[in-house]
Amino acid sequence: MPEQPRPIPFTEDPAKLDAPVLVTGATGYVGGRLAPALLARGQRVRALARSRTKLACRPWAHHPRVELAEGNLLDYASMRSAMQGCRAAYYLVHSMTGMAKDFAATDRSAARVFRRAAEAARLERVIYLGGIMPPEDDVSHHLLSRNEVAEILMDSTVPATVLRAAQVLGAGSASFEMIRYLVDRLPVMVGPKWIRTEAQPIAVGDVLAYLMGVLDAPEAAGRSFDIGGPDVITYRELFDIYAKEAGLMKRLVIPAPVLTPKLSSYWVGFVTPIPPSLGMPLIRGAANRVVCQDSAIRDIVPFEPLSVRETIRRALQKTRQHTVETCWSDAGELLPPEWLRCGDAPYAGGDVLGEAFSVTLAAPVDKVWNHVVSIGGENGWYCGNVLWRLRGVLDRLAGGPGLRRGRRDPHELAVGDALDFWRVLDLRENERLLLLAEMKVPGDALLEFTLQPQGPDRTVLTQTSNFLPRGMLGLAYWWSTYPLHLYIFRGTLTAIARRLDAAIIDGPKWTTRKKGSSCKISF
Repeated sequence: MPEQPRPIPFTEDPAKLDAPVLVTGATGYVGGRLAPALLARGQRVRALARSRTKLACRPWAHHPRVELAEGNLLDYASMRSAMQGCRAAYYLVHSMTGMAKDFAATDRSAARVFRRAAEAARLERVIYLGGIMPPEDDVSHHLLSRNEVAEILMDSTVPATVLRAAQVLGAGSASFEMIRYLVDRLPVMVGPKWIRTEAQPIAVGDVLAYLMGVLDAPEAAGRSFDIGGPDVITYRELFDIYAKEAGLMKRLVIPAPVLTPKLSSYWVGFVTPIPPSLGMPLIRGAANRVVCQDSAIRDIVPFEPLSVRETIRRALQKTRQHTVETCWSDAGELLPPEWLRCGDAPYAGGDVLGEAFSVTLAAPVDKVWNHVVSIGGENGWYCGNVLWRLRGVLDRLAGGPGLRRGRRDPHELAVGDALDFWRVLDLRENERLLLLAEMKVPGDALLEFTLQPQGPDRTVLTQTSNFLPRGMLGLAYWWSTYPLHLYIFRGTLTAIARRLDAAIIDGPKWTTRKKGSSCKISF
């Protein structure tokens, strides 16, 4: 169920509703919710992301009033094309790579390209979601960067509206998931200094309301506004509220003021699905007191924001009901290996290694597909789960995502979804599931499931692994894990048959690997 917008004024002018509004970052956490919320109001939307393939798999992608566009904010030509004919644009993209030295420069460059394209397209309005700037001098690099983007967009002939928020809370948001996993998993936790710093979180539904409410408000043009919920609160208090709403005992927090943000990010990365690269800017931002300095926005978009307790209650409900529309891990570009493209494999550097096993099951293809597409996350990997968990721990220690990201929904997947330490690269219902490894591995790895119906109650299920090793280390990795692959592959196919309660007609058996099958993907 899409996020329900608050009861706010919205234009009913047919001319405005028919002129597209550009939503950048449309596969991200906020953009992926704003696009359908605008569509629900009757607004024509042009959704922009770096991957059209990811966009096309969003549940709202085939709405009659949506247009899909692929582009890069650093490329002026693609941004100028995306803005052609639009009346306004939302800027919902920013770097959350706190460990990258050049993230601020990248953000500045993207904002300048966006500003130039907006001026050339003669947009009526640009709306940017940034971060609240604290009054103190020692401000995190992440918040400084977002403020720089705001200043660049405001310095334009196109009127801009800047909304500045602290933590955005909602099912699937990075801040909420960090709280959820810390409290769920740690009855006793170390409390760094930043968990006692005050902030003014806001529900994601309220963010959407403000984003939509300022679109056609002339008094919002050329102005910046702080947006937040009614509560000024610390992370320590957020932990207590979450524990109570989740039915858990109050957590014991042991003060540890010497724990630096960098060490905290690794601690958070080990306990939660949030990687240190994302955890560091979150934690450094949490070290600053980010509280609204004014409430002028409420005169323009009048409604009562949700309390933190109600926000957490609703987020928990969505999480338990598996109705999370977007997740922090959705964002990012699909980067398939070059050798996936037709004619590129094998290429100079070595052949693609792999193996494939198939099984013929006495079951209809849709029933088999339901189990294939449900693999991973809390459902497990059907065979050798101890080995999968061990691989996840080793990956976390090496700086990878491990298995803690899980999956957005226990039964549904879409292209671009994170699936433990995999990413969904291609998905065709009842035909194919292709996963790209994002684990730390000396090479490029793919895991593919293909289904071939052979009559109404017979299906051939094939599981294929492809691996392009990097150097001798990659070759050593492949051959050292090869026996485990054989065990897990056969076991996975057998386990799917067992879960289906379906007879195995043939297999599991080794089968010829179709090296060219990956060229079926359109990028």
